[in-house]
Amino acid sequence: MANVFLPKGMRDLLPHQMIHRQRVIATIQGVFTRYGFEPLETPAMERIETLMGKYGDEGDKLVFRVLKRGDGGERGEVDQALRYDLTVPLARVVAMNPQLVLPFKRSQVQPVWRADRPQRGRFREFYQCDVDVVGAPCGLADAECLAVAHECLRELGFPDFVIRLNHRQVLRAMAAAIGAGEQETDVIVAIDKLDKVGRQGVSAELVGRGLDEAQVAQLWTYLDGAPIPGADAAEAELDRVEAAALALGVDRARLQRDRTLARGLDYYTGPVYEAVLTDGSVGSVAGGGRYDGLIGMFSGRDIPAVGVALGLERLLLLMEERGMLPEASTLTQVWVTVFDAETEAASLAAVRAFREAGVAAEISLQGGKLGKQLKAADKRGVPFVVIIGPDEAAAGRVQLKGLVSGESEVLPLGEAVSRVAES
Repeated sequence: MANVFLPKGMRDLLPHQMIHRQRVIATIQGVFTRYGFEPLETPAMERIETLMGKYGDEGDKLVFRVLKRGDGGERGEVDQALRYDLTVPLARVVAMNPQLVLPFKRSQVQPVWRADRPQRGRFREFYQCDVDVVGAPCGLADAECLAVAHECLRELGFPDFVIRLNHRQVLRAMAAAIGAGEQETDVIVAIDKLDKVGRQGVSAELVGRGLDEAQVAQLWTYLDGAPIPGADAAEAELDRVEAAALALGVDRARLQRDRTLARGLDYYTGPVYEAVLTDGSVGSVAGGGRYDGLIGMFSGRDIPAVGVALGLERLLLLMEERGMLPEASTLTQVWVTVFDAETEAASLAAVRAFREAGVAAEISLQGGKLGKQLKAADKRGVPFVVIIGPDEAAAGRVQLKGLVSGESEVLPLGEAVSRVAES
């Protein structure tokens, strides 16, 4: 059936898709936990003033606004919005909870919403997997974020990726050096589109934003590696972050300085980074940076902060395309059949025994012919079935059948439970 009932850019996720998502999320959260990040959740909606003015003009246009209730809504007035990312809500949480012990290391895996144009690997509702460190200066905290992204991608099975690294103050120094200090935002927004529109497209946009051709030409010399006046402190900060990241286990070959990396959001103030696959895939799979001024917008006091987010949807799409996701249509490990009314009690006792042993087990709820029950289990992808006929029930045993191997064996119930639990 055509997708005529779902809003554009939204999806239903069927059980086999959710199984993959949950496994990938569990892998990512396992890394987050090992690095000492504590879980946090925030509401789907925020006050409109909480979100607006934090992402730049381009980002603000993509915020899903929620109409006021009653007469205000009829007039088109807005007072709330769906969260655009997980970082601004975190800044609000920190401002509202001064009792939090700093540095505060938080992890969060929740959906966000953007009124973007849906395309391959990009949806209007999608999950971000974030970690942030609040209250630590630039250095080790930034390195930890790089190491988390690096370890997550390795554990998910991606062999070919690099983490591009830059500094917002390097970009600021470049803008000042070409006499475009007052147009720093225009320069950053244009550079951020490099992977989409190429050099000519970026140059054309810069000219369209008021720079002359000589300024644009000089900018490219800096982007290509020429020394940048006034960027020494930022470059030295990147050196320290890199050294700490390498000490934490980040592969030298997977860490790359890249002056063209801009990260378009307005709130970044220091090092910024982005993980991209190096085997021809388009777009980043993780990104983040330092945003030392954001929390102060809510609390009135400057609190340093840094974070990184992995894009779950794009990671899952790439893993599916590359055959990195194991076959999985169900979490159920064993299907207990019901031979007839007289053996039903034995089947109920069996399914209970499996469940109490931690084995995911279902009992055939419709009963009927045994062949039909076996087909139902096979169709769902359940690996084992248990059959308890009158003879097995009388002997206190069960028949355990592997639907993939086709092998079956009559065993005591406890032994059957152990076999499935260990498989």
